[in-house]
Order: sequence, then C-alpha cells, then structure tokens
Amino acid sequence: MFPVIDKNRTGKRLKYLMQMKGLTPRDIQKYLSLSCVQTVYRWLEGINVPTIDNLYAQAGLFQVKIDEMVVGSRQQDAALPDAGKRRMYLYYMRLCGNSSGAAS
Repeated sequence: MFPVIDKNRTGKRLKYLMQMKGLTPRDIQKYLSLSCVQTVYRWLEGINVPTIDNLYAQAGLFQVKIDEMVVGSRQQDAALPDAGKRRMYLYYMRLCGNSSGAAS
C-alpha cells in the first residue's frame, strides 16, 4: 500500500503549530491571502489538507519543514511533543514573558 496523508492528524499538527506561534485561523487566512477563513478551519478539522503552495508558505511561517507539518502513514508522530512536554514548554514561555508561545 502506498503512503497516504492522515487529514485528522495533520489538522491537529497545524493547530499545534499555530498555538505555538500564537496565531489564529484568521491570521493564517490573511497570511496566505485566502478568500475565506473556513478553508483554514477545514484543514484544522481534518476535512481537507492545504495545497503544496500553502504548506510551503506555512512551513516558512512556522519555521519547520513541510514533513514536520504533514502526518501520514509512512512517518512517526515524533515531531509533535506529548501533552506534558507541551505544557512545560508553554509554562516556560510564560515565565520568559513570551505569552504567545513563540520563541524570541
């Protein structure tokens, strides 16, 4: 069987990356010049996946590789920290005075 993209897990990954940067779906819509914010919500809900152009642009925004954004049947979910690590990271960022979660 050939590898396929897991839309639900990819949507969760995108949502996580947005949270880490303190971005909203509307921010992504504006950044990508999308006509409708619903497009972003469909990605986050796992209904659709972004086009390669949109993935490429978001990879630059999130400062990650495209492979770290897309979750499929051929890769592990290792790039996404578990909930405990994520909470610790967010706590650390708040202590550092960076409430958006983005590293300065």
